[in-house]
Amino acid sequence: MARIAVAATAPFGADVLEQLAARHDVTVLLTRPDAPRGRGRKLAPPPAKEVAERHGIPVLQPERLGPEVLLDVDAVVVAAYGLRIPDTLLDRGLWLNVHPSLLPRWRGAAPVERAIMTGDDETGVTIHRTVKELDAGPIAAQRRFPIDLDDDAGAVFERAARVAVELLDDVLPEPAFTPQPDEGVTYADKITAADRELDWSRPAKEVHDRVRALSPHIGARGVVEGRPVLVWRTRVDDGQLEILEVQPEGKRRMTYEEFLRGLR
Repeated sequence: MARIAVAATAPFGADVLEQLAARHDVTVLLTRPDAPRGRGRKLAPPPAKEVAERHGIPVLQPERLGPEVLLDVDAVVVAAYGLRIPDTLLDRGLWLNVHPSLLPRWRGAAPVERAIMTGDDETGVTIHRTVKELDAGPIAAQRRFPIDLDDDAGAVFERAARVAVELLDDVLPEPAFTPQPDEGVTYADKITAADRELDWSRPAKEVHDRVRALSPHIGARGVVEGRPVLVWRTRVDDGQLEILEVQPEGKRRMTYEEFLRGLR
């Protein structure tokens, strides 16, 4: 059983931590500081911290990483952490990044969302050594899996976390690395407000891909029956787009049928 630290913040990283804690000796979690969250903007812990506290794992929350961070572990597993790791720490030990794409495709902040939005029919998980250049480190392990037509980002992230931990089981005892190829590099830019806007004039499959890429945590925005809503779920049936789940401003998520009844 490897003795590891985990650097994670977002829900994907929390899911990876949850599963690693059951299989390895996780001695500490590095995560970002508590931040305002929700409608009331109250200070709340990151999802990964909630997992760590449930498992009794000590938590460190520095605003930035520096040489004062001392980790007596075999490796640090990085999964959706969100802070830059300086060379002083990378040179001091083994940092392994969990990236939910088939690197070198979709380096960057939103690999799952961009893969779905683009209509990719497969993705995967890459375990690679963390280096200064973004998601460019040599690869220790990689596994692909399909993206089904109606998979949303949540489903892909869930599958990616399971695959990641299985790969880490094999990698952690004795990692060996292969350089990433120079061909096929693409970048998954951070999701912007413009990415969230739905254009109903676009082809049904394209709109459907955008909706599922932004579900269940971000939300695509559109005007439906004259009302601004978040669109959480759609499907394409015989080439036509069907809306299945929406959320009007200031209200809960609901089926499209419930929404239409509320307009009468």
